[in-house]
Amino acid sequence: MNTVFPERISRICLQAGLWAVLLSGGCSPNSGKDAMQKQVPSLSAAAVRVSDAVVGKSYSAILEGRVNVEIRPQVDGTIQAIYVDEGAKVSAGQTLFKIDDRLYREQYKSALALQHAAEAKLSAAKLDVDKLVPLVENKVISEIQLKSAKAAYRADLAAVEQAKAAAGAAKVNLDYTLIKAPVGGYIGKIPLRIGSLVTKNQTAWLTLLSDVSEVCALFSMSENDFMNFRRQYPGSTIQEKLQKVAPVTLVMSDGNRYPEKGTISTISGQFDQSTGSVRLRAVFPNPGGLLRSGNTGKVIVESLYPGALLVPQAATVEIQDKVFVFLLGKGNKVLKQVISIAGASGNDYIVTSGISAGDIIVTSGMEKLQDGAVIKPLVKAGEPSGSGK
Repeated sequence: MNTVFPERISRICLQAGLWAVLLSGGCSPNSGKDAMQKQVPSLSAAAVRVSDAVVGKSYSAILEGRVNVEIRPQVDGTIQAIYVDEGAKVSAGQTLFKIDDRLYREQYKSALALQHAAEAKLSAAKLDVDKLVPLVENKVISEIQLKSAKAAYRADLAAVEQAKAAAGAAKVNLDYTLIKAPVGGYIGKIPLRIGSLVTKNQTAWLTLLSDVSEVCALFSMSENDFMNFRRQYPGSTIQEKLQKVAPVTLVMSDGNRYPEKGTISTISGQFDQSTGSVRLRAVFPNPGGLLRSGNTGKVIVESLYPGALLVPQAATVEIQDKVFVFLLGKGNKVLKQVISIAGASGNDYIVTSGISAGDIIVTSGMEKLQDGAVIKPLVKAGEPSGSGK
């Protein structure tokens, strides 16, 4: 039997095994280690910072003038003249409307005539008293006649006062036919026109006059925001706390910021039970008249957070209304950690719980990072490479 055949079989098998090792990469002792290193991603990481931060929170607001006056008629009649146009700026005391005054002018003349008649009768009664005084002193007539004359004088004096009051009331009604601006400001809509009938008891106003030298922004704050607002500022009363509040900013409806800063002047004394909010009023100067009653906008109230934990917003992941960061632990293994945030300050979140000062978090590449993965952290100089947790 030929013994060469088994040796050839052994040699062929050995060669096949070597080729299998070469094809599988087993020829290099470091090939497995290199593959493992290629699978560990190098990601940027940074320590959680502690710093004072300011958070601005916006609230929808409605703007009103410092004084809004509904101009209404105080006498009946027809509008005879309109001296202003919608949107016009007027000063206090300027005439706005005129109601037909003919009836009221005649009533005033009649009342004035009755006053003059009463004054003439009073003068005659005074003459009677003056004439009887010496006669009584000389005992020409009895004293009772003088007393009767003095009583008639007092009655005529009262009649004069009554006539003056009637004439004054008629003059007031006559003056009411000229409707004047009680304050300076801007004229609103004028729904009626010349010839329209108006009455002193009507519900519709002739126009709305707004003094917008200062503008009030009315906005509502939730109960939680209000409680946090109260805790931030020192003082035993609301007014003392309001004096410590930083100036607020108004964002107009077009998205631009109003150049003048405002101050929160008042807070409502009670919460609205239907909305669970309290009403605040911020006052803004309006020297150029840019703002008008009825405008809308947003008031930005800034809150100070001293010694806050700051995390870059780009270093967070939001899933189902929860915000997460990847915390670096022992062995450079990452932990997906949920955090609570109080607001945003610039490009950072203010964190209230979930992490601590000095913790190392991943700041890039979180989109494909899995909880428990091992990374190679690229930490800034002077920072540790792991949190030690």
